[in-house]
Amino acid sequence: MIKHMENSEKDAVFMVADLMAAAARTAPKGSGKDKVVTAIVSGADKDYLVKKTQELAVEYDEQFFNRDAGCLSRCHCALIIGVVSEPFGLDNCSMCGFKNCAEMTKAHANCAFNVTDLGVAVGSAVSVASAHHIDNRVMYSIGRAAIKAGVFKTDVRVCYGIPLSVSSKSIFFDREPGAVLR
Repeated sequence: MIKHMENSEKDAVFMVADLMAAAARTAPKGSGKDKVVTAIVSGADKDYLVKKTQELAVEYDEQFFNRDAGCLSRCHCALIIGVVSEPFGLDNCSMCGFKNCAEMTKAHANCAFNVTDLGVAVGSAVSVASAHHIDNRVMYSIGRAAIKAGVFKTDVRVCYGIPLSVSSKSIFFDREPGAVLR
């Protein structure tokens, strides 16, 4: 059997995406409550996410969405990491800027614990990609498109996309702000 470089690289990217999802799951969580969710998008689902990201470039009038959509289109897959919007039920925290969780929920705001947990999970995930020499970039734009595309079936209001690539030079450097890469 002969396995050429392109097939090995693709297999490695998907293996690392799985390891990144595991790292996000096992990352430390505030008060031990796990609200972090992950999904790996590839194939037609990834193509749909590229389209949604391009649509948001128009809707938000932000060209970096197009640039990020171009990067995503050149990747085998992307890990999407989100956090379920659910308050901890504390009456005296106010870390979110509201008096208590009831006021935060009424305002449709996000729990500071949940968002912090998301940040720790993202950091854990990208450390796995880095340890395995898989090029990656944390992207708000792809996370926003994932929410709009309904990637998660739960109440996820904040998430990030992390496209994964293997190439001789990282596609995430030397990007033009408004360029759509193909």
